[in-house]
Amino acid sequence: MLYLCLIEPEIPQNTGNIGRTCAATGSVLVLVHPLGFDISDKAARRSGLDYWKDVKRIEFQSQKEFLDHLEGKEAWFFSAHGERSFSSVSFPKEKDIYLVFGKESCGLGEEILSSYKDRTLRIPMKEDKRCLNLSNAVAVAAYECLRQWDYPDFI
Repeated sequence: MLYLCLIEPEIPQNTGNIGRTCAATGSVLVLVHPLGFDISDKAARRSGLDYWKDVKRIEFQSQKEFLDHLEGKEAWFFSAHGERSFSSVSFPKEKDIYLVFGKESCGLGEEILSSYKDRTLRIPMKEDKRCLNLSNAVAVAAYECLRQWDYPDFI
Protein backbone atom coordinates (compact mmCIF):
# COMPACT_ATOMS: atom_id res chain seq x y z
CA MET A 1 0.00 0.00 0.00
CA LEU A 2 1.15 3.53 -0.73
CA TYR A 3 0.53 6.21 1.90
CA LEU A 4 0.77 9.88 0.92
CA CYS A 5 1.39 11.79 4.12
CA LEU A 6 0.92 15.51 4.73
CA ILE A 7 2.29 17.03 7.91
CA GLU A 8 0.23 20.05 8.91
CA PRO A 9 -1.04 21.01 5.44
CA GLU A 10 -2.18 24.63 5.17
CA ILE A 11 -3.97 24.99 1.83
CA PRO A 12 -7.25 23.10 1.37
CA GLN A 13 -7.00 23.09 -2.43
CA ASN A 14 -3.67 21.27 -2.28
CA THR A 15 -5.08 18.68 0.10
CA GLY A 16 -8.10 18.25 -2.17
CA ASN A 17 -5.87 17.75 -5.19
CA ILE A 18 -3.72 15.24 -3.29
CA GLY A 19 -6.91 13.46 -2.22
CA ARG A 20 -7.85 13.20 -5.88
CA THR A 21 -4.42 11.66 -6.60
CA CYS A 22 -5.05 9.18 -3.78
CA ALA A 23 -8.42 8.20 -5.21
CA ALA A 24 -6.97 7.80 -8.72
CA THR A 25 -4.06 5.66 -7.52
CA GLY A 26 -5.64 3.69 -4.67
CA SER A 27 -3.28 5.36 -2.19
CA VAL A 28 -4.17 6.34 1.36
CA LEU A 29 -4.13 10.01 2.37
CA VAL A 30 -2.51 10.56 5.77
CA LEU A 31 -3.18 13.90 7.45
CA VAL A 32 -1.17 15.06 10.45
CA HIS A 33 -2.81 17.75 12.59
CA PRO A 34 -3.03 20.61 13.13
CA LEU A 35 -4.49 21.32 9.71
CA GLY A 36 -4.61 24.87 8.39
CA PHE A 37 -8.31 24.42 7.52
CA ASP A 38 -11.40 22.42 8.38
CA ILE A 39 -11.22 19.09 6.55
CA SER A 40 -14.89 19.41 5.66
CA ASP A 41 -14.19 22.81 4.09
CA LYS A 42 -15.85 23.28 0.70
CA ALA A 43 -12.50 24.15 -0.87
CA ALA A 44 -10.99 20.76 -0.05
CA ARG A 45 -14.04 18.93 -1.35
CA ARG A 46 -14.25 21.13 -4.44
CA SER A 47 -10.60 20.43 -5.30
CA GLY A 48 -11.21 16.71 -4.85
CA LEU A 49 -14.40 17.05 -6.86
CA ASP A 50 -16.49 13.91 -6.81
CA TYR A 51 -13.45 11.85 -5.78
CA TRP A 52 -13.37 13.10 -2.16
CA LYS A 53 -15.86 10.44 -1.04
CA ASP A 54 -13.49 7.77 -2.42
CA VAL A 55 -10.41 8.99 -0.56
CA LYS A 56 -9.17 6.57 2.09
CA ARG A 57 -7.92 8.75 4.97
CA ILE A 58 -6.02 8.29 8.19
CA GLU A 59 -5.54 11.18 10.59
CA PHE A 60 -3.02 11.68 13.37
CA GLN A 61 -3.54 14.33 16.02
CA SER A 62 0.13 15.30 16.30
CA GLN A 63 3.46 15.02 14.58
CA LYS A 64 4.78 12.92 17.47
CA GLU A 65 1.90 10.43 17.16
CA PHE A 66 2.56 10.15 13.43
CA LEU A 67 6.34 9.74 13.75
CA ASP A 68 5.83 7.08 16.45
CA HIS A 69 3.52 5.26 14.01
CA LEU A 70 6.27 5.32 11.34
CA GLU A 71 8.75 3.52 13.59
CA GLY A 72 10.03 0.48 11.69
CA LYS A 73 8.07 1.34 8.55
CA GLU A 74 9.41 2.19 5.07
CA ALA A 75 9.12 6.00 5.14
CA TRP A 76 10.68 8.58 2.84
CA PHE A 77 10.64 12.31 3.49
CA PHE A 78 10.58 14.89 0.71
CA SER A 79 12.35 18.22 0.93
CA ALA A 80 14.26 20.64 -1.28
CA HIS A 81 17.04 20.07 1.28
CA GLY A 82 17.34 16.35 0.53
CA GLU A 83 20.73 15.25 -0.74
CA ARG A 84 19.47 12.37 -2.92
CA SER A 85 17.09 12.44 -5.85
CA PHE A 86 13.82 10.59 -5.31
CA SER A 87 14.46 8.62 -8.51
CA SER A 88 17.60 7.06 -7.01
CA VAL A 89 15.58 5.09 -4.46
CA SER A 90 13.96 1.70 -4.92
CA PHE A 91 10.52 1.45 -3.35
CA PRO A 92 9.96 -2.25 -2.51
CA LYS A 93 6.59 -3.48 -3.76
CA GLU A 94 6.23 -5.97 -0.94
CA LYS A 95 6.24 -3.24 1.74
CA ASP A 96 3.92 -0.44 2.68
CA ILE A 97 5.56 2.81 1.59
CA TYR A 98 5.01 6.14 3.33
CA LEU A 99 5.90 9.27 1.32
CA VAL A 100 5.97 12.22 3.72
CA PHE A 101 5.65 15.92 2.84
CA GLY A 102 5.73 19.06 4.97
CA LYS A 103 3.48 22.08 4.99
CA GLU A 104 3.36 24.51 2.12
CA SER A 105 4.93 27.51 3.88
CA CYS A 106 8.09 25.87 5.21
CA GLY A 107 8.19 22.17 4.36
CA LEU A 108 9.41 19.64 6.89
CA GLY A 109 10.75 20.99 10.17
CA GLU A 110 14.43 20.93 11.09
CA GLU A 111 13.84 18.19 13.67
CA ILE A 112 12.52 15.83 10.99
CA LEU A 113 15.19 16.80 8.48
CA SER A 114 17.98 16.09 10.94
CA SER A 115 16.40 12.91 12.35
CA TYR A 116 15.71 11.40 8.92
CA LYS A 117 18.55 12.88 6.87
CA ASP A 118 19.37 9.51 5.26
CA ARG A 119 15.70 9.07 4.26
CA THR A 120 15.14 12.59 2.92
CA LEU A 121 14.77 12.93 -0.84
CA ARG A 122 14.47 15.83 -3.24
CA ILE A 123 12.75 16.25 -6.57
CA PRO A 124 15.34 17.79 -8.92
CA MET A 125 14.54 21.19 -10.38
CA LYS A 126 16.32 24.23 -11.75
CA GLU A 127 18.75 25.76 -9.28
CA ASP A 128 17.05 29.16 -9.15
CA LYS A 129 13.62 27.70 -8.27
CA ARG A 130 12.58 27.13 -4.67
CA CYS A 131 10.09 24.27 -4.90
CA LEU A 132 7.15 22.68 -6.66
CA ASN A 133 3.56 23.13 -5.56
CA LEU A 134 2.84 20.54 -2.86
CA SER A 135 0.17 18.68 -4.82
CA ASN A 136 2.48 18.47 -7.85
CA ALA A 137 5.37 17.17 -5.74
CA VAL A 138 3.17 14.50 -4.16
CA ALA A 139 1.92 13.37 -7.58
CA VAL A 140 5.45 13.17 -9.01
CA ALA A 141 6.68 11.08 -6.07
CA ALA A 142 3.61 8.84 -5.98
CA TYR A 143 3.81 8.02 -9.66
CA GLU A 144 7.52 7.20 -9.42
CA CYS A 145 6.74 4.67 -6.71
CA LEU A 146 3.84 3.25 -8.72
CA ARG A 147 5.99 3.14 -11.88
CA GLN A 148 8.51 1.02 -10.01
CA TRP A 149 5.67 -1.27 -8.96
CA ASP A 150 4.56 -1.48 -12.62
CA TYR A 151 1.25 0.27 -11.85
CA PRO A 152 -0.54 -2.51 -9.94
CA ASP A 153 -4.24 -2.90 -10.71
CA PHE A 154 -4.18 -0.03 -13.23
CA ILE A 155 -5.75 -0.22 -16.69
